[in-house]
Amino acid sequence: MNTSSIGKQIRKYREAKGWRQEDFAEKIGLSVTYTGMIERGEKVPKLETFITIANTLEVSADLLLVDVLTTGYHVKSSELTKEIASLSPFERDRIYSVVNSMIQFEKKK
Repeated sequence: MNTSSIGKQIRKYREAKGWRQEDFAEKIGLSVTYTGMIERGEKVPKLETFITIANTLEVSADLLLVDVLTTGYHVKSSELTKEIASLSPFERDRIYSVVNSMIQFEKKK
């Protein structure tokens, strides 16, 4: 299991809230050292701690586990769809063109 990806997701959502690691550690009741180890993928939190983290960040567990779940690609796809929708029509067309080219290339293999 790629524990570093879980930590990266946790860090991403913590930073999106504008919280320093110290603030986040206090909110979830862990030491800053342990919180850092989780974010670096050196430690995997217990289930209780993981639930506290998800609830504190106000994100679903599947968003934190997106890179380790086999069904995570549905979540990742939804997240990318939201990101693309926020772009201008010109930028969206460029991205779709690149993605379509990549798909066609993969189909020819």
